[in-house]
Amino acid sequence: MLLSFINLKLRDFYGTLESCCVDLDVNRAELEEKLAGIGYHYDKEKNRFI
Repeated sequence: MLLSFINLKLRDFYGTLESCCVDLDVNRAELEEKLAGIGYHYDKEKNRFI
């Protein structure tokens, strides 16, 4: 659910992960660590977790 929510926000509202995290008041490192735990990493070129 977290993965879908973040990718939706990145696709529809934010040009970068950093701007998304700042606006949502989310710690970027913690978010990336949590999603890495289920096998996903942030792709800057695609602006989404894959």
